[in-house]
Amino acid sequence: MSRAVRFQQYGGIEVLQVVEVDRPVPGAGQVLVRVEAASINPGEAMIRTGALHDRWPATFPSGEGSDLAGVVAEVGAGVDGFAGGDEVIGFTHNRASHAEFVVVEAADLIHRPAGVSWEQAGSLFVSGTTAYAAVRAVAAGPGDTVVISGAAGGVGSIAVQLARDTGATVIGLASEANHQWLADHGAIPVAYGEGVADRIRAAAGGGKVDAFIDAFGADYVEIALELGVAPERIDTIINFEAVEKYGVKAEGNMAAASAAVLAELAALISAGRLEIPIAGTYSLDEVRDAFRELEKRHTRGKIVLRP
Repeated sequence: MSRAVRFQQYGGIEVLQVVEVDRPVPGAGQVLVRVEAASINPGEAMIRTGALHDRWPATFPSGEGSDLAGVVAEVGAGVDGFAGGDEVIGFTHNRASHAEFVVVEAADLIHRPAGVSWEQAGSLFVSGTTAYAAVRAVAAGPGDTVVISGAAGGVGSIAVQLARDTGATVIGLASEANHQWLADHGAIPVAYGEGVADRIRAAAGGGKVDAFIDAFGADYVEIALELGVAPERIDTIINFEAVEKYGVKAEGNMAAASAAVLAELAALISAGRLEIPIAGTYSLDEVRDAFRELEKRHTRGKIVLRP
């Protein structure tokens, strides 16, 4: 037996339970991983409340979690390249990583590089690949000025660094408590709230804003359009209505969901070129507390479960 997070119906954090389940068994081409770290994500909270039912419905009882890092416990038939005891980073599309053990396709795993902590490793997939896809969706590059809303959050904090890595000037929208972190990572911090468009123009030196990554929602797509950003250079990871209404992009996790991208991001961390800020760690039994903190939407970086 092993333990895993489950919920039996849509609802708030009160529907989350940690229950005993049969220990999973890997099939052909699969690997059983003993989870060391698995981050939580806003999308998981939205699936659990039913807010994304039309887009990504849940079936009950439902597990949750995509990100994972851990130690190989068992390999299935036909698996090459992984063996018991290997330290790995990976992902699952089966909403199953918030657990002590998870079965993962061998093709969705990489070896954990030196210098990548368990917390960073277990936080890398959803936010990392979403940020990776968003930066490429807006074609950030040298000479560009890129604005990122929610710039200190799980996705935004990574997007800031990846956009800077392209040579772009980055303006990061965040609360003042996160301004020093943004400045330390090469971004120009700007406070959100009333008058933000004027503050963005001032931060851009009165020049043009070329691209906009919306990692927060609200009315930031409209603000990007007001600033003169072309729809094809606006990417939102949360405001799907704006995609239909304005023709902006919504490229995120699924546009870069591969072990190859995961390996590229992990290599950047190992080389000291990318930091995954860790806002807090919680045990599996504290999963409700973890999501309570996440849903405040004021954390810097990632919240991680350590089963």
